[in-house]
This record gives sequence, structure tokens and C-alpha cells, in this order.
Amino acid sequence: MIPSSLIPRLARPAAEQGLDPASFLAVIDVESGGRIFAEVDGRQEPLIRFEGHYFDRRLSGAGRAAAREAGLAHPRAGMVKNPASQAARYRMLAHAEAIDRTAARESCSWGIGQVMGAHWAWLGYPSVDALVAEARAGAEGQARLMLTYIGKANLTAALAARDWAAFARAYNGPAYAGNGYDRRLAAAFARYAAIDLASARNQPAPHTGLEPGPVTTGPVLARGSRGNAVATLQRHLSALGYPLPIDGTFGPQTERAVRAFQSDHGLAVDGIAGPRTLEGLRLATPGNRLWRRLLARVSVLFSVMKGKRPNTFPEP
Repeated sequence: MIPSSLIPRLARPAAEQGLDPASFLAVIDVESGGRIFAEVDGRQEPLIRFEGHYFDRRLSGAGRAAAREAGLAHPRAGMVKNPASQAARYRMLAHAEAIDRTAARESCSWGIGQVMGAHWAWLGYPSVDALVAEARAGAEGQARLMLTYIGKANLTAALAARDWAAFARAYNGPAYAGNGYDRRLAAAFARYAAIDLASARNQPAPHTGLEPGPVTTGPVLARGSRGNAVATLQRHLSALGYPLPIDGTFGPQTERAVRAFQSDHGLAVDGIAGPRTLEGLRLATPGNRLWRRLLARVSVLFSVMKGKRPNTFPEP
């Protein structure tokens, strides 16, 4: 069973898309066994599984040789075993990232939906880093990633109709009946349908970030992202003392600036502008009216000291 404190947070994204939350929660329950997070180095992280045959296919030459030598890659599925603990799996991922960061992240399944990182382009993410950032953006981020996969795989209708067999066949594979996947979905649905989920869409988001307040629900920005949202990010970073060209392209320089901001503000340093980093930028950026008035007064005072203009202050 999903922990009761997380049920509203997981149900909300489904309700926002017009999907019965109980049906969606049933899939989460069966896929995850009710385990949503693992504690890794003091952080709540999504569950992962590393697939060594994926990693092998994404490498070549010296990289592939190094990965095979380290026991991280093999041409056949199932030959690279995952450690039992999630902390050990994240260490395994870190070792793979040291060989090839992109290939390593593509070779993992992420979160409650066990969505492969390799699907990032198919699912509409600008990079695998953006998909990973979504998976790491709390319970809601994991739910959004899973819903994106369900929608892209054309499974929304089957889930909405509670056609458990059709959904199970597509999501779990043709052998679903042998493990009772459809029956387990039906049983899980009955449990969650008995819970009052009507208020899930109206419950406030959890308070996180640098001070009490809602987490930003804007886009996840990572290397490879482009557009106005990236340009806005670059302007905020530049205003805070992390100078960047405002070109709307999230490249290595922008990633370094994001990492520097995260390090300076006590955030997880991953170079990805996810919800917590975006909220931190919002809180740190001197953009409110009081701050602007204060800056104007300081500017006038500085000019007076330089003898450039009379001692008058702008009206508040």
C-alpha cells in the first residue's frame, strides 16, 4: 500500500489530467509495491534499476571495454546484476556515469513507473537529464513521468476504462496473466477506490525549497533544453552573479552556473534546473517592488557621493 501521506501527491497529477486517481494509484501500487522513495545519502531518491545490456549497446571502443571490465556492461540481458539496496545501485550508476554519463542514465529505469531513461526523446524530454530531473522532482515528478509514458504508449484509454487485461498486456508484457498482473491491478483499484480521493486535486503542494512556499511547477531544464524558459533562467543566474550569455540554449556554461548556484544555496548539485532550483532562484532573485525601490535609492545615494546629481530620492 502506498504511504497515506503520499497518496494525495501522487493522485493530484492524475486528477489534473482528468484520469481517475484510484486507477492510477492502482498501477503505482502494483509497479512499485507501494515503495516510492529510497533514502540515499540522506536524500529521498526515486528507485532505479540499472540495465547492463542497455549500457553495453550505448558504448563503443574503450568505453565499452572499460564498462565490461568493471562489470557494468554485458551484451546479454540479465548478466549485470543489480545490488539489493538502492544506495548501492546509485553508487553503481555513479561508476557508470564516470564512463559515460548520458549512456549510464539512459540505461536505468527511473521511479514508480520504471521508465527507462533511454525513452527520453520518445517521451518529449529535451535530454535524458531532463527526464531524470523529472523523476527526482518528488512524488509529483515521478507521477508526471509515469503519466507521460502511459499517454505516449496509448494506454490512457485502457486505464480510464479499467480494462486491466488490456493495460497489463501492454504495460507488463504478454506474460502478464502468469504473474496475475491484471488481477493485482483490479484488487489494488478496489482498495484505492474505497478512499476519499475527491480532494486530491485541491490539496496544497508540499512546502519545500529555501523557505516555506510552494515548489515551482515550471519546466525541468537541463543540458539540451532550448527556448524562452532557458533564456529566463540565464537572466536570473546572471542577475545573481553567475554571468552567462542570454542565448536560450542550455549548454555546458549554463550547467556550470546552475551547479554553482546550487552549491552556494545548499541545494543538491546536479546541474539541472528542476523545481527546487527554480524555486530557489525565484526566492533569491531581487525582483520584487521593495527591492527595486531600495536599489534605486542606493543608486541615487551613490551618485550623490560621486557628485553627479542632487540629493533627491525617487518616490516609493
